[in-house]
Amino acid sequence: MNERNSAAPPQRSRRGLLTYGLASLLVAVGIFMGVVADRMVQRHETLPEAIVQQIVRVPTAQEAFHKDRVYLLLLGIDYDYDVHDQPFSSHARSDTIMAAGLDFAAKQARLVSVLRDTDATVNGRETKINAAYSEGGVKLADAVIGNFLGLPADARGRHFDRYVVVRVNAMKDLVDAIGGIDVPVTETLNYDDNWGHLHIHFKPGLVHMNGEQAQGYVRFRHDECSDPCRTKRQQQVVRILLDKLKRDRVNDLIHGGALVDVFRRDVDTNLSPDEIKALAWTFKDTPTASLLHADTIGYVGTKQTLDGETVVPDEQQRATLVAGLLGPYTAAKALPSGVAAVNPSAVHVVVENGSGVRGAATQVAEMLRSRGYVIDAVGDADSYGYDTTQIEDASASSERGARLRADLGFAAAVLTTPKRSAKDNDAVRIVVGRDYASKTP
Repeated sequence: MNERNSAAPPQRSRRGLLTYGLASLLVAVGIFMGVVADRMVQRHETLPEAIVQQIVRVPTAQEAFHKDRVYLLLLGIDYDYDVHDQPFSSHARSDTIMAAGLDFAAKQARLVSVLRDTDATVNGRETKINAAYSEGGVKLADAVIGNFLGLPADARGRHFDRYVVVRVNAMKDLVDAIGGIDVPVTETLNYDDNWGHLHIHFKPGLVHMNGEQAQGYVRFRHDECSDPCRTKRQQQVVRILLDKLKRDRVNDLIHGGALVDVFRRDVDTNLSPDEIKALAWTFKDTPTASLLHADTIGYVGTKQTLDGETVVPDEQQRATLVAGLLGPYTAAKALPSGVAAVNPSAVHVVVENGSGVRGAATQVAEMLRSRGYVIDAVGDADSYGYDTTQIEDASASSERGARLRADLGFAAAVLTTPKRSAKDNDAVRIVVGRDYASKTP
């Protein structure tokens, strides 16, 4: 996340935050599975029959939307507890606010996240931007957030082509629906919040989590780096979720009906079934890590309003991120001369095993070391669910990544990604996927 802060953030509520990117990622994969499962339940079709019926004529994204690019408004809404200690979400505010640009020709997605406490004008008064949804639903949220970002409006005055609203329990319910997930926990986590119904207790190791445990895990922020570490855990769990959905969607008959229930209960969207299928099909091979990344509009200070403290957005950063959202989506192409000029001895590399194949990362590291690269570390990735080998480079150009791909002798995905934090060094991260590991002896 690119977030520049020069003042302390306002006090956060104890209500659960939805994982960044959860809406866009789960809808594309999970709802498709839900539609397939619904056919099985309603029409008594076998799983292969239902899948064939759903994908035998999947429209292209351009056909479904009649354009080459669409913009989605992605909202995650919170909940509170009444006097009887029962959760309710009427007049809920949007704890997660994201704008997603989906370019079908380039098969790329760009996401910009807006802090929920960002200063904005809602119904003529200055307040937090997340009040727009609670006061006027999707229509007002579209107007306020669209105006804030400076997105052009269509003939009907709408800034976004479609919307997706995900309730806070979506992650919890989805994890339960697919039978839980296995999460590698790297540190001891202990926290209790009786008012917020939050009890988090984990020790290092591979932990099989149910929905409630997973939701607590991604909400935990009481360690050294607080929100940055929480964001990393959130992205870790979403990646594990997506990997399991991709891996098990053909064999998971038991949980099909539960998936249908999750999306009927926890997701509200004006995407049509054909549009959902088209999105799932278009982005099915897009690396999970690239879909998970969202640049966050940071802030330069705070401001007191009648409704409480807001954060003043970084106008320069906002302009830059919105320009990227509206601009051309083209994959960076390194010039052959630039690739050839890369000196391996000047490139630091971190190699991680995302395949689950024992020794895969070590083998890649040794091969690269023999070619002159500097290997900073070898270890495990955040999950063993990577189907595609990824080369993540935080430099402005893609020459280093292209050179590494050439030396690997394998068509790995080269991703231009920002540094995870200011403390990160300039190392290139390679995650060895199953595609590479399956070709090694």
